[in-house]
Amino acid sequence: MTEHSAQIAGPERAGATEELPWIEDAGKVAPMDARRLSRLFFDRLQVLDEGTHEYQYARNTLIEMNLSLVRFAANRFRNRGSGDMEDIIQVGTVGLIKAIDRFDLSREVEFTSFAVPYIVGEIKRFFRDTSWAVHVPRRLQELRVDLAKSKESLAGDLDRDPTVPELADHLGIEESEVTEGIVASNGYTAGSLDMPTDASEAGPHGTAGRTFADVLGEPDPAMESVENLHALAPLLDELDERERRIIDMRFGREMTQAQIGTELGISQMHVSRLLNRMLGRLRSAMLAQE
Repeated sequence: MTEHSAQIAGPERAGATEELPWIEDAGKVAPMDARRLSRLFFDRLQVLDEGTHEYQYARNTLIEMNLSLVRFAANRFRNRGSGDMEDIIQVGTVGLIKAIDRFDLSREVEFTSFAVPYIVGEIKRFFRDTSWAVHVPRRLQELRVDLAKSKESLAGDLDRDPTVPELADHLGIEESEVTEGIVASNGYTAGSLDMPTDASEAGPHGTAGRTFADVLGEPDPAMESVENLHALAPLLDELDERERRIIDMRFGREMTQAQIGTELGISQMHVSRLLNRMLGRLRSAMLAQE
C-alpha cells in the first residue's frame, strides 16, 4: 500500500464481509492498489448473488476504487465547450458501471483496458446527444465530424476551401449527402433572436439596433381569408341568380336584412331564412373540401 491508500482492515472489522477486506474509503485507494484489489473483488463478485449485502458491497467498492479512470477519461473532454466537468464525470461513471457489470476475469485482460472504452464512449454519446442546438439524426451528426476533418485536410492540399464534389469524392459519398451534412451542421449552434442583425446598427446611448426577432416573418392572418375566398368562389357559382344577389347585398354591399327585404319585396324573416339556408349549404360544401 502507498501512503495515499485507504485504510484496509481484516474481516473482523465491523461491517466487513466474510471473504473481502473492508475498505474504509474506497475512493482514496491509490490506482496501483485499486488494480490489484479490483481483481480480488471481481473474483468474489462472480460467485455472489445479486441483491445480497455482500454483492452490493463488492460492486459499490469496485465503482469507488475505479473512479480515477473516469476522471482520467473526463480530462480529455475538458475543453469541449459544453457540459461542465461534474456532468461529464457523472456520465463517465455510467460507462464505468456498465464496464463493471460486463467484465469477466476469464478474458485475461486488465480491467482498466476494458473499462476506458466504455467510459469514453458514454462521454462521447453525451456530447453527441446534448451539444446540438437542434436535434438531428446521429448519422448526420457523425457526417458533420467527417466533413470537418475532410475540409481541413483538403484545404491544406488545395490551399482553398474544397467544393462539394471534392468533398464527396474524398469521402466516397454522393454530393447530395455532403449537402445534407452541411445543412445539418447549421443545427450545431443556435443564435438568440435578440441578437442585433448588424452590430453597426447600434441605437442611441449604446442600445441595440434591430434584432432578428424584429425582422422575423410571421403568419399573415389575411392569407386564411384569401384561401377561404378562393374555395368559396366556385360554390357561389352553384347558387341561383336571386341567391347570389342576396349574398352580394348582405356581404358585398353590407345591407341589413330589412333593406334586402324591402328591395326584393319580401319580409325580413324570409330574408333571414334564405340566408341561413344558403350559408348552411356553403359551409357544408367548404367543410367537405377539407
